[in-house]
Amino acid sequence: MAPQSPKAWGSLVPAPGESIAWAALLALIPDLEPLKVTPQDPIHHAEGDVWTHTMMVCEALLKLHAYREADPDLRFVLFYACLLHDLAKPSCTQILDTGRITSAGHSKRGAIDARVVMWRAGIPFALREQICRIIAQHQLPFYAIQGSKGRTAEFLANSLSWDCTIDALCVVAEADLRGRHCADSVLILDNIELFREMAREQGCYHQPREFPDAHTRLSYFRSEGSISPDYAFFQEPGSAVTVLSGLPASGKNTWVSREMPNLAVISFDDAREELGLKHGVSAGAAVHLAIDRAKALLRAKKPFVWNATHLSDLMLSKTLDLLYRYNAQVEIVYLESPEAVIKARNAARDTTLSNPAIDKMLCRWEVPLPSLAHVVRYEVT
Repeated sequence: MAPQSPKAWGSLVPAPGESIAWAALLALIPDLEPLKVTPQDPIHHAEGDVWTHTMMVCEALLKLHAYREADPDLRFVLFYACLLHDLAKPSCTQILDTGRITSAGHSKRGAIDARVVMWRAGIPFALREQICRIIAQHQLPFYAIQGSKGRTAEFLANSLSWDCTIDALCVVAEADLRGRHCADSVLILDNIELFREMAREQGCYHQPREFPDAHTRLSYFRSEGSISPDYAFFQEPGSAVTVLSGLPASGKNTWVSREMPNLAVISFDDAREELGLKHGVSAGAAVHLAIDRAKALLRAKKPFVWNATHLSDLMLSKTLDLLYRYNAQVEIVYLESPEAVIKARNAARDTTLSNPAIDKMLCRWEVPLPSLAHVVRYEVT
């Protein structure tokens, strides 16, 4: 477990011209050790194992003008995004029957792993999430200019700009390419530059793309760019719904009592308790009961709160898809507390969910992105 010292992390971010304290970084973040024995496909990584690549990426970063000119916070983000960008390769790497080596899914998995490491180290939320969002998308600039899965380069730039800063993402992508030996590095570096230019043209290279209003923005994202981002899109009337998200014992019930005590509340936990079920037992019955009640409120266009962990993108998307089918106006409120606080609260309350069970949930922990709702708020204590 990483030491609970953000200052220790900050002290190891090298200033321009300084060398990187590799031994100290490995001592600070033991999760990096497995990278030393994790192989990579020589077609894309002729330099060898993941740790060799990681060191080369960080060294390449220090040579970039963007790193030299960055303020301390941005330098922190760029350095640790590079250091942790392949954190999940040890758990994702497979050697196929053909002899080829793959690490499919390591970007998304790596963002989750890095989030847990930095949460336990006490890294400030804003810096941590910038790093995690870059890790989750660090390969996208390699191919975004060509589009992906039917989505245009313009759409990728506009939507991505709401979830992370494209200029920082492209700096990390460039360092990633310069920190490896592969035959197509020149082509991919050209792709990164073209994507940068595309983002500049869309007005979203340094900041989120502007939209006429929140509903137009959300409709543009959910339709994957099938409507114009420049003209207001009509919004059908629907319920105003506040969707809570956060680890167990992060304060969701307290928030509802304090902020919205008079609104109806949809809660899987309440439905489970009403049915007399323990946590994790016959969860489907509780889910169906809660969803049926939510649908009744949505049909009546009444406001309500949806109180659940919504811990993964998959689980949150199921709730959001239902709400948007009924034209709901959605605000997501994400709540977070330190690990010690969460576990102390959980141990003190009447629940069938144990602290070790919360530990197991961390492998699914994703923080809601700003692009997912009309409004997304982060309340971190």
